[in-house]
Amino acid sequence: MSDLDHVREIERTLSGESTLRDTLVRESWLRCIEDYGMDPARREAAHVITEAQLREHRDQSERLIATARSGLQALFRQVVGQNYVLLLSDADGICVDFFGDQQFEHELRASGLTLGSDWSENLAGTCGVGSCIYTGQPVTVHQSDHFGIDHTGLSCTAAPIYDSFGQLVAVLDISLLLSPTAKSSQTLAMNLVTSSARRIEMANLMAASRRDWVLRIAGHPEFLDVDPEAAVSLDGSGRIIGLTHGAEAMLNPSHGPPLLGQSIQSILEIEIDDLPDLMRDKPTEDRLIRLRDGGALFAHAIAPQAPRATLPESAGLARQPGPLAHFSGADPAMAQMLCIAERVAPTDIPLLITGETGTGKSRLARAIHAVASKGEALITLDCATLDQARLDLALRDAGDRHATLLLRDVDALTKDVQPHVMAALDRLANLRPISTTRSEVAGRLDNALFFRLVGTTLNLPPVRLRRDFDWLLDRLLRQRTATTPRLSPAARADLASRPWHGNIRELERSLDVALATASSNTLDLSDFPAVALQRPSAANDTAALEALLEACNWNMALAARRLGVDRSTILRRVRKAELQTPSS
Repeated sequence: MSDLDHVREIERTLSGESTLRDTLVRESWLRCIEDYGMDPARREAAHVITEAQLREHRDQSERLIATARSGLQALFRQVVGQNYVLLLSDADGICVDFFGDQQFEHELRASGLTLGSDWSENLAGTCGVGSCIYTGQPVTVHQSDHFGIDHTGLSCTAAPIYDSFGQLVAVLDISLLLSPTAKSSQTLAMNLVTSSARRIEMANLMAASRRDWVLRIAGHPEFLDVDPEAAVSLDGSGRIIGLTHGAEAMLNPSHGPPLLGQSIQSILEIEIDDLPDLMRDKPTEDRLIRLRDGGALFAHAIAPQAPRATLPESAGLARQPGPLAHFSGADPAMAQMLCIAERVAPTDIPLLITGETGTGKSRLARAIHAVASKGEALITLDCATLDQARLDLALRDAGDRHATLLLRDVDALTKDVQPHVMAALDRLANLRPISTTRSEVAGRLDNALFFRLVGTTLNLPPVRLRRDFDWLLDRLLRQRTATTPRLSPAARADLASRPWHGNIRELERSLDVALATASSNTLDLSDFPAVALQRPSAANDTAALEALLEACNWNMALAARRLGVDRSTILRRVRKAELQTPSS
């Protein structure tokens, strides 16, 4: 169909003439003109938001992205040879995750099939994502179904993803730049995208319901344990507190009151005490449940997991799990960061660990792996020297095994190696990346790779900003000798005031020198190497200055010594930044 014919068909639809288009398409065309004021003849470039805006949208969708990632990778492997691309968009229509063939990157970006693209109907017109968000239903918008003439070559099939409270939170879209003319050619795409969306909803419900009963439901026993169609979560009284979207259709076929908040007994001929009889130790065909209206389904009950002790915000390190138990004393920033590390460690969320040289980034990565792994491999690669041959060799035996990929100094990845790393992550769905960096990586990595590596960020503060320096000093001493040596008051005070540009690594080397050269069991100031003269580059930053002062309990002299400057310099910077001391 020519552009002119396309525009004329839209005009005929507006005037009330009947066409062969789906009702969904016709209604969307009308909204585009009447509600959004769009012109079908006007050419518009794809709408792509800024990197800063994209980061905000991804942060808000962090948990969903992590939950959906393995399912998207599996789906992409199914269609990779057919030139499909996958888009995961949030409820605003912003693409927050993307899988596609990088050799078509230019064409995909020009068509808006890229990270950060805005496919909301009021901007992009009739399209898979936007129409799916508007209707809340799976849709196929095929070629000239699109409102905008710049999109009429695309074929887009999309399915909604709902959270456990019944709210649409995302859209999974599978698209083609070029496809057969017949709309029916996308039937397989529709089946794939709807089943993937259902599994993502199921995974999300299971992750959110570890402390509750979950009832998974299927219409046939052979699918019950492998691919159930719906699920609900229940509290201790049998009240429905969460559900997948398919549960409404299966358990509420007559479209009565919404399921959420209802007792399961009012819908099914079971009670909460009957749930243990529906667990997996019984044959699937024996796990029959009956609806109050006479229908019959099959169910699999999953019991709540044992509750896990929660950590208060003020918790110290002693409450962290084993491998994380010796990273901090009573430093609030470290305690908060380690609480986050403990929560994300058992997940598949990609992690970026930031911090200055020597803060213990690789050590923290190995500890997180130890918390999460069950005998799984840890593959460590130094990105500064990484090339395709080293990458292929390291991942040669990875296969389908679960493993952690530790990418040290990920900011050093060269442009020619980045596509190979991204391809490996797409190919190996069970490979969980943990990256470390000393500097900003957003501008150094390809966007698509950046968002595969950065699910959440853990920041290790430098030693000069830590409030548990005495604890750290004593711990490192205990690690080095059976009989803990004594530190003279002068030595302890001097060490606490040093800037420690090399952080824990520099502190460890200083202790090693002192222990090797000391003539007694008391380490004095003369036993330690002289302090380096280099000053931290962030010293003028207001936030960094305030953090340093807080770490020093607003002792200006101590802060000055840690920065290697005069006390008057600190006072001048405080006045310039208009910082207020706690006593003022």
